[in-house]
Amino acid sequence: MLNFFDDLMDLHQEAFRRLQAGLEDWFLGLFVRFAFASVLLLYYWNSALLKVIDPAKGAEGWLDYLTVRDNALSQIAPKALEAVEYDANQLGIGYWLMAYLGTYAEFILPALIVLGLFTRLASLGMIGFVAMQTWVDVSGHGSASGIPEKMFDHLSNHVIADQRLLWIVLFVYLAIRGAGAFSLDRALRIT
Repeated sequence: MLNFFDDLMDLHQEAFRRLQAGLEDWFLGLFVRFAFASVLLLYYWNSALLKVIDPAKGAEGWLDYLTVRDNALSQIAPKALEAVEYDANQLGIGYWLMAYLGTYAEFILPALIVLGLFTRLASLGMIGFVAMQTWVDVSGHGSASGIPEKMFDHLSNHVIADQRLLWIVLFVYLAIRGAGAFSLDRALRIT
């Protein structure tokens, strides 16, 4: 009986060793970037577009993509904008700098991750971005569900606490392991 158990454990170890060896260099980095692209890429790009394009008019030219509109501040600094009675001109340069940096981070960092270019730096940037986004959402907008959100409860549908943690898991993996064999990082020998 002991021999059978040892043989079964050896089979288990060998099968998963081979699986890991066959997939390690290319699969996980590609899969994590695919998951990010399918779940979050358009989420971030649409959010950025709302900050530069007037939904009623659409884009009138490429310069529209370079100018952050006033409504970006209602997404990024809602309480500060409310405090000045929604006159964005009364807000200081720091708020506008935050609006521009945040908007272009939503365009650039996701693109870098999907392409696998400077993936580790882009992933660290996205971790910081999600942390800042979460702080703004909680302090400026309140909980999306109306339920005080917390971790380690029986609910798995908290938009902020649960989902953002899962997003960060993707970025932590990419920051530590990189984009893998099928990436521009590898082609350019960045990793």
